[in-house]
Amino acid sequence: MSAQTVRETTLANGLRIVTAPMQGVETATVAVHVGVGSRHEREDQHGLSHFIEHMAFKGTARRNALAIAEAIESAGGDLNAATATEHTVYHARVLAQDVGLALDILGDILTHSVFDAQEMEREKSVILQEIAAVGDDPDDLVFEMFDAAAFAGQPIGRSILGAPKRVKGFDETAIRAYLAAHYGANNLIVSAAGAVEHAAIVEQASSLFENLPQNAPVSVAPARYTGGEARKKRGEQTNFVIGFEGFDHTHEASYAAHVFASAVGGGMASRLFQDVREKRGLAYSIYSFNWSFADTGLFGVSAATAPRDAGEAIRVTLDALAAATQDLSEAEMARAKAQMKVSLLAAFESSPARAEQIARQTAVFGRVLTRKEIVDKIDALTLERTRAAGAALLKSAPTLAAVGPTTKVPDVSDIAARIGAAGDR
Repeated sequence: MSAQTVRETTLANGLRIVTAPMQGVETATVAVHVGVGSRHEREDQHGLSHFIEHMAFKGTARRNALAIAEAIESAGGDLNAATATEHTVYHARVLAQDVGLALDILGDILTHSVFDAQEMEREKSVILQEIAAVGDDPDDLVFEMFDAAAFAGQPIGRSILGAPKRVKGFDETAIRAYLAAHYGANNLIVSAAGAVEHAAIVEQASSLFENLPQNAPVSVAPARYTGGEARKKRGEQTNFVIGFEGFDHTHEASYAAHVFASAVGGGMASRLFQDVREKRGLAYSIYSFNWSFADTGLFGVSAATAPRDAGEAIRVTLDALAAATQDLSEAEMARAKAQMKVSLLAAFESSPARAEQIARQTAVFGRVLTRKEIVDKIDALTLERTRAAGAALLKSAPTLAAVGPTTKVPDVSDIAARIGAAGDR
């Protein structure tokens, strides 16, 4: 069997297990991917996915919080978790001989957490500080405002951290009801990469998660991109994000959109970096992004600039984006393709990235994509398709978020007019 062979097993209760052995490595990453995130929360549950992620490390029937930390760190390992819009991931990286320990801890915290009242109150305080820190950081705050404006009044646009009022009110009853609704075996994927053996992972996971029931499907309202504008006067620099509706994970233009985003703002040789920073000195940092979700996406540009330069920086940015839909060059596309290949294929050389990659692909596509599939999809992109994807991205109503002095920042209607006029040239 090839050292790169991916193996998948689905247990009777619906739990999926996917592993990717990696040749020549002596460490391994084990993860549990849960198909629930902030998007799945009702308004009264806002922040509950993130709160549960924090509470998972605060004690089980077998281990208190210190014992959990000591168990993994005494083996030289690392244990962590992250909550996103559409999923939550718990993961541990350890030496090969400690894979069983890592999976045992993950199983323990996901099936036997006790949610002690005192621990909950302490962790609420920690999360409230985390929320306050985001409010004090313009780089983070501007993206929270951007998401909220892009998907106005919808869970997909809400902060992952939650609202202070909601966080303060969470209790064990709310947690256990949420776990019962979303943490069923059929909504979990156990992934492992590095120095791992599939059969051993399957055997242990079967024992750890055998009593987990299946969840009934939970409906999520389709995302409705609205576009819009949000401003907040805070700080001395002007931080802005301008974006448009993008493509979902499985859209036929998804790869082309990623390449377009990389070409226009993915590095120091990109158009935006050259036009905005190098030629005009209007910003220290500027970059584009392209995010995909289950049924929608977001494409945009982020930068921070001196307040007096904000207007010009935005005009140059919009003109560069529109021009790229018509005159993106073969050289620019080739460079972006190479960057995308490196980014995607680097996961094959890192056990944490690989464990995350195979879980996400299983969740999105129902299977793990091969290295050849990924490369072939990138190589098949033509200049015409990449330009067309860029043009499609810029057709939606724009979203603007700005933090800091914003008198020089144009209105969202002016941005729409500018991008339209530039695209017609």
